[in-house]
Amino acid sequence: MKSHPTHWPQIYLCVALTTLATLLLELSLTRIFSVVFYYHFAFLAISIALFGLGVGGVLSYVVAGWRAQLAYKLGSLSLANTFLTALALAVILLQGNQIQAWDYVLIYFTTSLPFVASGIILSLAVSETIERINRVYFYDLLGAALGCMLLWPLLEILDGPGAVLSAAVVFAAAAAIWYSMAGSLRGRVVSVALALALVAFLTYNKRHDLVRIRHAKNQTLANETFKKWNSFSRVAIVHDPGDGSPNSASDSIRIDADAQTGIAHFDFAALTAQDKQRLLQDGPALPYAVRPGAKALIIGPGGGYDVSRALATGSHDITAVEINPIIAETIMQEKFPALSNNLYLRPDVHVHVEDGRSFVRRSQDRYQVIQATLVDTWASTAAGAFALTENNLYTSDAVRDYVLHLTDDGLVAFTRWGFDPPRESLRLVSLAMRALGEIGEGGAAAHVIVGRQGSVQGWGAQDTVLISRKPFTAGDIERARALLAASKMEAVYYPGSEMRNPFHDLLLSPDPAEYQRQYAFDITPVTDNRPFFFYTVQPRDLLSFVKKGATGAADYNAVNKAIPLLFALMGISLAATLLILALPPLVLGARLPSHRGVRGFLLYFLFIGAGYILIEVALIQKFVLFLGEPVYALTVVIFSMLVSSGLGSAFSKRLLGDSEDRLIKALGCVALLAALLAMLVSSTLTALVWLPLPLKILLTVITIAPLGFAMGMPFPTALRRLEQWHAPSVRWAWSLNAASSVLGSVGALMCAIYLGLIQTLIIGGLFYLAALGVVARVRITPAAAPEPGPGRVVLAQ
Repeated sequence: MKSHPTHWPQIYLCVALTTLATLLLELSLTRIFSVVFYYHFAFLAISIALFGLGVGGVLSYVVAGWRAQLAYKLGSLSLANTFLTALALAVILLQGNQIQAWDYVLIYFTTSLPFVASGIILSLAVSETIERINRVYFYDLLGAALGCMLLWPLLEILDGPGAVLSAAVVFAAAAAIWYSMAGSLRGRVVSVALALALVAFLTYNKRHDLVRIRHAKNQTLANETFKKWNSFSRVAIVHDPGDGSPNSASDSIRIDADAQTGIAHFDFAALTAQDKQRLLQDGPALPYAVRPGAKALIIGPGGGYDVSRALATGSHDITAVEINPIIAETIMQEKFPALSNNLYLRPDVHVHVEDGRSFVRRSQDRYQVIQATLVDTWASTAAGAFALTENNLYTSDAVRDYVLHLTDDGLVAFTRWGFDPPRESLRLVSLAMRALGEIGEGGAAAHVIVGRQGSVQGWGAQDTVLISRKPFTAGDIERARALLAASKMEAVYYPGSEMRNPFHDLLLSPDPAEYQRQYAFDITPVTDNRPFFFYTVQPRDLLSFVKKGATGAADYNAVNKAIPLLFALMGISLAATLLILALPPLVLGARLPSHRGVRGFLLYFLFIGAGYILIEVALIQKFVLFLGEPVYALTVVIFSMLVSSGLGSAFSKRLLGDSEDRLIKALGCVALLAALLAMLVSSTLTALVWLPLPLKILLTVITIAPLGFAMGMPFPTALRRLEQWHAPSVRWAWSLNAASSVLGSVGALMCAIYLGLIQTLIIGGLFYLAALGVVARVRITPAAAPEPGPGRVVLAQ
């Protein structure tokens, strides 16, 4: 490596800025994809990013051969990436309401272009700074960690498109530094001017909203009187003017242009008979018919209808736990409290911004009613790029937590969408049966009441499931039946009923496990380790379900329809990986290195790439419950892993040197720490969820840091050794590592769904053991003469 010593700080800074902008762009796209398309597509952004980085690593062979200073080439690529980022955003935002297959192809390839450019930049920077790879990789990971941390404030201060354009600003800043190293005054001036122009435009756009999402989920966004972004949602107030008659106008809150919650506006000082009927003759009012005036805990209250139902029956102690601060604070308490008649400012309504499950875990109170009405996770978190529909609110562990926080006459009430045959509501019964059995309350048939509002023949039927801590009394059953009759709802099941349906058959089955196995859909109880409540395809039907793509009306379920997409993504990821492997022969006329042992050793980089992302995905999802909000899991877990891995990289040369025996020990240490962490997160952390948030964040960092530190050493150590052995293979190693991450990101989701999060974490550790096997089998001989890499050029004269 020929570089002026004074340029090392600039090189480190440019690498950090490139990874910062790349990760910021990647995570911003997950949010935009979740809004514009459906939340399942948020995962595609990760695949696109990793695919682009892999292709860029391969194409770096072409760029290395260009006649120019390397710093000048990297500056030009960074400057071009500013425009490519803006182009990717424009292609997404200019889509209309009818998106065709070719539109998705266009979106895929245009959004991959900035990542291809980043892959070229990083691959060249790494290969040309191999003598200090441990430090360069440290700044690579540090920049990515900062990009993760910046996502949250940028989404809130600007919005999704603004966060993407912020990444373009960072690319322009990196270009200016590269050009400065190359001595190009013109390039530096153009880059700085472009960065300043983008900052000025972002400031102007914040006030005038020129660049914004106008079409989402096959509809035009209209009548939005307010909108705001955070790391896991885009929340808007939509005004419906009604038909012009008095009180026909209404306002609702819409999340990611899809999920919706109405804003309740009632005057409880003078509640009319019509308003009371509207509130109480409704499925979610069933728990308050059984327990009028109850001390209530409402999870996911949204615009306040469940809070209003409780107040209408005389409740004076209501705790509302809403995970989204834009809804609970910005809309309902700060900017638009009048829309709900100051509902969340009442002294008898206590609002908390937190994950409902986490709140229950740390609460010392007991409640007569714990209610969750249509609480979904349709909005993808930034980490939810890795997620399908995991939801810690609907597991047998969660139901046990709820029941244990009830008074003796208390009950849990869930309202879910009704289907024929039932699946979500019937799975709730399965959860109740397991949870009640675990706390010593047998005979679940006496603890359950189910009512249905609407018809399952159309769309919009709702099932409300009541689960009591103690068996329902005759008076409880009579009050429930009276409300169902007055509301013209269907009494699906209550203790003592003789109506034969799946609820009756499951609750009174002599072998519930066998009934669940034979049922048309998967209604087995899910746990915190596999929290995929909404996914109800039976394993035996998986192949046929994927083949037909969930097109049948009887199979309608927004989550189940995502399964064919998941397998399609696996196919796309596999094709992307094969494309990365095929590019050098096709574009460069070069094949995998034939140097003795090199091909076998390149498997090492595939294994650690897949292992790293498997472990990262599992940890993000497992720490959601502990930290209380998806945004904390995203920022704390990823930041902890990237920073600790970066430190591991920085110290790798000192700790491991060129010793293969030490490298083997480091890989074994990763596998061992992953197994220990799997045991820790499955037991100890759940018992400490009551701790204050700052202490939980500190505990998370301390828990993850040793594993992250160990995971940061194998990559730069092996890359440095590979360069000494066969220098042309360094960019191959970089590309294959990115390619394996493409497959690993999809594979992590597959493992989580079908095996569990703990098992996913352990499998990630096993990949490091596989890498250990490669090192043990393919020994790098010190006598091997290093070969010069292609296009080795001077960064700066």
